[in-house]
Amino acid sequence: MSKVKYRYNTKSLTYERVEVKWTQRILRFISYLLTGLVFAAVAWFAGNFFLGSPGDKKAARELEALKLQYKVLNSKMELLGSVLTDLEDRDNNIYRVVFEAEPISNDIRKAGYGGVDYYRKLEGFSTSELMIETSKKIDALSKRMYIQSKSFDDVIKMASNKQQLVNSIPAIMPVNNRELRHQPGGFGYRTHPIYKTAEFHPGMDFACPQGTPIYATGDGIIERADNLAQGYGNHVVITHGYGYQTLYGHMSKISCRPGQRIKRGELIGYVGSTGLSTAPHVHYEVIKNGEKVNPINFYYNDLTPEQYAKLIEMSSKTSQSFD
Repeated sequence: MSKVKYRYNTKSLTYERVEVKWTQRILRFISYLLTGLVFAAVAWFAGNFFLGSPGDKKAARELEALKLQYKVLNSKMELLGSVLTDLEDRDNNIYRVVFEAEPISNDIRKAGYGGVDYYRKLEGFSTSELMIETSKKIDALSKRMYIQSKSFDDVIKMASNKQQLVNSIPAIMPVNNRELRHQPGGFGYRTHPIYKTAEFHPGMDFACPQGTPIYATGDGIIERADNLAQGYGNHVVITHGYGYQTLYGHMSKISCRPGQRIKRGELIGYVGSTGLSTAPHVHYEVIKNGEKVNPINFYYNDLTPEQYAKLIEMSSKTSQSFD
C-alpha cells in the first residue's frame, strides 16, 4: 500500500492531502528509467574503454597465449638447429672424411626457401610478423634436415662399400722392407743423381737387391705395364678406384698385364734399374685425384708406430734420389 502524503498550507495553517495523478506517476517512472539507462550506458562504455569487454579480454588472453606458444616453438627450433648443426659438422668433418667424399657446402645446406609471395597468405594479421618469421625458420630447418637425410643415405651407401674402399686404398709398402734396413729416398725436393740439380721427387725410392719382388699396394686394375714412359723404365700403373692410382718404376721384369685385376700383396714385378736410374730400386708414387701425394702417409697396414716413425726419420734425411 502506497504511503499517503500531506502538504502544509501556510494560508490555512492546515495539512492537506496530496493527490498524485496517474500521469504524473507514469512520467516519474519514465524519468527514473531513463536516468538509470543513461547511467548504465555511461558505465558500460567507460568499462569497455578503460577495462575492456569480456570478449576483448578473452581475445587478449588468447593472443598472449599464442605469442607464448610461438616463443616456446622458436626456442625448440633453436635447440633443434643446434643439434642439426652438430650433425652437419660431423657429416662433413668425420663421416665424409672417412669415406673421402666431398663435404656439402653451407650454400647448399642453408639456401633460401620459397619465393617472394610464399608467405603472403600470412600477412594482414596482428601476429603476421611473428608467424612469417617462425614459418621461415621451420622451412629452413626442414630443408636442412632433408639435405642431411639425403647425405646420410649417401654415407650408408658408402659404408656398404667400405670393405672395397679399404681394400683399394694403397696401404702397404711395395717391397718387403719391414726391417727398414735400406734407407728410402723421400718425397719432395732432392738432388738429382745424374744432373745434380735440385728437383722435385714425386715419390719414394726403396733401394733393394736386383730381383726383389714388388707387390701391389691395394686392390685395382693394371692400367699400364710397359717401358714407354720417359725415365721410369719398366713400370706399372694400377688404378685402384676412389681417385687413387699407384706407379712402380725401374723394374727389371714386369709380371702383370694391362686390364688385369690385382689384389693387395700380389706380385706385379721385380726390382731393377731400368730407365733413368743409378742403382737397383723401386720408385713408388701415389696419385690421388690426379695429384701426386706423399706415399709415406699410406703405410698404416704395414708398419708399427715405431717403424713408421723410423721410416719418416730415414726418408727425411735422404738428400739424393736414385732416379
